[in-house]
Amino acid sequence: MKSGFSINIYGLIFAIMLVMAALTYLLPAGQYNTVEKDGRTYTVAGSYHHVDANPQGLGAVLTAPAKGFRDCADIIVFIFITGAVFTILERTGTVNAVILGTSYLFSRKEKLKKFFIPVSMILFSLGGAVFGMEEETLIFIPLFIPLALSLGYDTAVGVSIPFLGAWVGFGAAFMNPFTVGISQGIAQLPLYSGLGYRLFVWAFCTAVVIGFVSWYGEKVRKNPQESITYEADLERRKTLHLNVLEKPEFKTSHILISVVFALGMAVLVYGVAVFHWYIVEISGLFLGVGLICAIIGRLKLNQTTDAIVDGARSMVSVSVMLALARAIVVIASDGRILDTVLHSIAGGIGQLHPLMAAEGMFWAHSFINFFVASGSGQAVLTMPVMIPLSDLIGVSPQLSILAYQFGEGWTNAVIPTAPVTMAAIGMAGIPWLKWARWNVPLQIVLAVLSMLLLIPPYLLNWK
Repeated sequence: MKSGFSINIYGLIFAIMLVMAALTYLLPAGQYNTVEKDGRTYTVAGSYHHVDANPQGLGAVLTAPAKGFRDCADIIVFIFITGAVFTILERTGTVNAVILGTSYLFSRKEKLKKFFIPVSMILFSLGGAVFGMEEETLIFIPLFIPLALSLGYDTAVGVSIPFLGAWVGFGAAFMNPFTVGISQGIAQLPLYSGLGYRLFVWAFCTAVVIGFVSWYGEKVRKNPQESITYEADLERRKTLHLNVLEKPEFKTSHILISVVFALGMAVLVYGVAVFHWYIVEISGLFLGVGLICAIIGRLKLNQTTDAIVDGARSMVSVSVMLALARAIVVIASDGRILDTVLHSIAGGIGQLHPLMAAEGMFWAHSFINFFVASGSGQAVLTMPVMIPLSDLIGVSPQLSILAYQFGEGWTNAVIPTAPVTMAAIGMAGIPWLKWARWNVPLQIVLAVLSMLLLIPPYLLNWK
């Protein structure tokens, strides 16, 4: 699939920064009062008030990327470590052995190949639905891209399996502590209540996304030129030297390194679920796994440090992209217009019929997500306003939460202000415009599906 038009993502983001700065001159400044609770800052419903304007001029625009880098520092460090560790694994030969081994297995048992995408994506979706897996998917992207290529798919499929798998689970979650947990706590609902319908929503949405990726994957396998990354993948395949005709040799070190990596992932899941680990702890764990693998693979000290530096260097462009994307939010926040937007949206929704209000909440959260592309961040900002509003207009809190989940979740796959999205496609080398255009049909399907899924809970007065 060739395109004669492209957009420089850095130029696009900087242009959005300028537009956001202009809006701080046009929109009235306002804020809600906030309270601190359990280490989070929550909005106080009904406390919106006008404040002195703080328009963001050229100086603010130029300093916003530095502030964005500061705000995303933990994610950027995590990305550097991810690049470093996978470079270590590559130089031990383990990544190549695993990829060729998997490819050899599927080349001999063609019937198994049709299960590769669904099974893999279900596992990642469960991770998103149960413990809010999101940033953690970046660990797997360098592995799944060559694995997908070796099976006849393309880079887009390699990114989609871990990223879109966890993304759909996160958006349609039934236990995600960062979305469902926080929101139900704000609404004073029993934790993880309404589980039956949430499980149905998760299964339905996950099946739709798996169907989309599988359909695209088969189309690419039959005609590689249909791929959105066709030209880039031609070069990528040359450097990977993929060969599935000969049975690969698994050394003892490869097996041990694979076991250490698998154990590390098990510790990650346990740490996130039990000890509520986040980016810093996960970064430390992953770096430790990488160093152990270097020792097992008998890499010399110079080889290990070279791998770390080279891997981190490969992630510099991704890090710059993240800092710029975060700068958009910095400008809107410093310009004191975020709460103004939220207050205006809530006021408009309050005038609608309850069912239309629920649909309006979905679209409102989709819009707000451009500014606050964080599940927990949007929950503590908007739900203290939306939950009391839903009580006043006859929308059940459970339905309000589901509308928030859909709105916060789906657009994260395409908006340039979503740090994990930009990191994922940056690591894959997929231009944002290509990724966004490819994702549009899925976004439309999920938007329509979301509006339909919000109807039964309203009619049944879901509690």
